[in-house]
Amino acid sequence: MHQLTDRKKNYLLYFFIFIFLSTTNNLSLLKNFELFSNIQNIKVEGLRDDLNLKIKKNLNFLLNENIFFLNKELLINELKKLNYIQSYKVSKNYPSTVVINIKQTDLLAITVNNNNKYIIGSNGKLIDHEIFNSNINLPNFFGKFSSKDFVFFINIIKQTNFNYNEITDIFFFQSGRWDIKTKNNQTIKLPKENLKKAFIKAAKIIKNNNLNHKLIDLRIPNQVILMNG
Repeated sequence: MHQLTDRKKNYLLYFFIFIFLSTTNNLSLLKNFELFSNIQNIKVEGLRDDLNLKIKKNLNFLLNENIFFLNKELLINELKKLNYIQSYKVSKNYPSTVVINIKQTDLLAITVNNNNKYIIGSNGKLIDHEIFNSNINLPNFFGKFSSKDFVFFINIIKQTNFNYNEITDIFFFQSGRWDIKTKNNQTIKLPKENLKKAFIKAAKIIKNNNLNHKLIDLRIPNQVILMNG
């Protein structure tokens, strides 16, 4: 009887040792897996090297976070602070690398707001001029800046064959009307309505204008006023 009891005790002892060892191994494996899947590297691509590096440093808070539970909200909020970004794509290279591919917004004009110099991007945002202050050649924008109005204006030009690169100055008036000045020192006064039609007409006039008139006034519907002074 004692022999049977001892055998039972041995079985129970072996069973608990097996459970303990199994649990210990599982926890160890789980811990190793978690360490293996922590973010160890962040790659930022698509911009200038210095900007890629700057963004990478700003995202260092993601390091050692579990790649499977990446906090996308924090990441997105950080990228939204950068006005020179048009779009981005985040991908995971398992087990431990996050890759962020960024598309820079197009730089369209220079403006002054509250005594500070900014670049206007194609995303309609104001970008600190110092970030791209390397002999940048863009039109000057004058007037009260409105993201919605400016993006609309640029999109209209893109729908025509008018050469945006020939523009040196852009003027926006409170009435909602625009004027532009070109590298040939020509001022083009645009109507408030039918902008697309006006730009198509302006492009034709400039192409065929052998007299190189200094003023092209398109404000009156179905009428063109050309002046040399």
